[in-house]
Amino acid sequence: MYLKHKPSGDLVEVINIDQLIDPCLPAISGRFHAGEELQDTTTFAKRDLCFPSQEALPRCWTDSHYREKK
Repeated sequence: MYLKHKPSGDLVEVINIDQLIDPCLPAISGRFHAGEELQDTTTFAKRDLCFPSQEALPRCWTDSHYREKK
């Protein structure tokens, strides 16, 4: 799965989907999808990621209290 890194605008390949959908984890492992060579894995904060269409990540992936009313 690919997400967009908001600060740079580059695509990020998500290495572990389980990290992405776990609302208790603030960051995921991934790597930039740029150039011809495979990039090194790094950590990305979920707050810095969105879908390539600019849509935000679902709240249930980023907030462990998503079921509580605001």
